[in-house]
Amino acid sequence: MNVRRLISTGAVAGATALSLVTLSACAGASGAAGRHGGGKLDVVASFYPMQYLAEQIGGEHVAVTTLTKPGVEPHDLELKPRQASALRQADYVLYLKGVQPAVDDAIAQAGVEHTVDAGTLTELEAHGTAVGGDHDHAHGDDEHGGGQDPHVWLDPVKYAEIARGVGKSLEKADPAHSAEYTKNTDALVAKLNTLNTRFTDGLKHTGTRTFITTHAAFGYLAERYGLEQQGIAGLDPESEPSPARIRELQSVAKQDKVTTVFFETLASDRTARTLAGDTGLKTDVLDPLEGITDRSKGDDYIGVMESNLAALRKALGAQ
Repeated sequence: MNVRRLISTGAVAGATALSLVTLSACAGASGAAGRHGGGKLDVVASFYPMQYLAEQIGGEHVAVTTLTKPGVEPHDLELKPRQASALRQADYVLYLKGVQPAVDDAIAQAGVEHTVDAGTLTELEAHGTAVGGDHDHAHGDDEHGGGQDPHVWLDPVKYAEIARGVGKSLEKADPAHSAEYTKNTDALVAKLNTLNTRFTDGLKHTGTRTFITTHAAFGYLAERYGLEQQGIAGLDPESEPSPARIRELQSVAKQDKVTTVFFETLASDRTARTLAGDTGLKTDVLDPLEGITDRSKGDDYIGVMESNLAALRKALGAQ
């Protein structure tokens, strides 16, 4: 009887110990919910420009996933159920309101504590298909698709402002690594300042200040460097230009000695090539950097922006 009682007591003690270990493990798992292995902050970015910021500033302390896969046109993104689920479990969400309506709705419903709209970290402006310059055909916010322009990342100065705001928000979300976030933010801002200097110097002396592009995404860039963007379509890359707009662009091309019609990698180039053919102009790529693919002329934001600078210098006749 004593032996049996000892065996029984030992079994209960073992089971109790096992239960305590299990509960401890569960508690640990619960405490790390929404975080990747190794204690990294689980970050969800809406599309590439936000992904780049999160990766550059977060460094080794974040695990970044993007809702917009390479090659997908971000404006038309529809989220899958598993993406919406992952969004709800994130520690930190970085997006730019106004670019992706489906993403805006999903983020509003997710209720993640550390959710950052990059548009609140700088001042957004209203741009149309014609932006910059001082010509009387610069429409600004007009019938050709004006409105608040979300393409703020194409201005390195404003993108640097956003970077600083993202750095501070990551420090708040993960105070244990605030020093590293500050260091990484400073390094990224330095890169963006250098890029801004290269654009300023590279576009200072040109034969023309006007460029034509399919997607009116370059309003901030044009305004920053004293250029004039003439967009075939409006802020929506899928919008179709009217015959009157095409005739207007033909006149602009002749008046301003435009040499090139730019198209991009993620949207159709049909209208750009048609306009170029009708007016005897060349075509080239000016990338709005809404995603990186194997067709991108650069491996990351800095690389593609440098390619954009080279394309603009060539098209504008820079000296």
